Amino acid sequence: MFIIRKKSYIRATKLHSMSAVKTIKPTESELEILQILWTRGVATVREVHEELAQVKDVGYTTTLKLMQIMNEKGIVRRDDSMRTHVYQAAVNKEKTQRHLLGKMIDSLFGGSSTQLVIQALGEGNHKASAEELEKIQALLDSLKKQ
Repeated sequence: MFIIRKKSYIRATKLHSMSAVKTIKPTESELEILQILWTRGVATVREVHEELAQVKDVGYTTTLKLMQIMNEKGIVRRDDSMRTHVYQAAVNKEKTQRHLLGKMIDSLFGGSSTQLVIQALGEGNHKASAEELEKIQALLDSLKKQ
């Protein structure tokens, strides 16, 4: 009896640790919600919905359903200890950015970071400010010294 429990515990532990290693791939809508949660820290569905509604046409129930799915996926955590559920991001912003950027560099730019930077700083719609260019130059100077 003890051995069976121990085996099932080991099996459950292995399954849990494998799922922890699994990479989370948020959709575009999920990323919009994550941006709000990363900025605010914690928020209710209503607060997230009100912020989303300022930039896109979205229904409250759609926001609610998305956040419930995100909770099931482990992308957000829900505190349901009070009547109004409060959500917070369960994934790290910087790790998520690095992961998605790496995928984009591989799939869209053939693995070339240079091509990404040229597109980002070139003739696109997102011109870098003087402050951003200074930060980029400082990073380049630092990389040259290594």
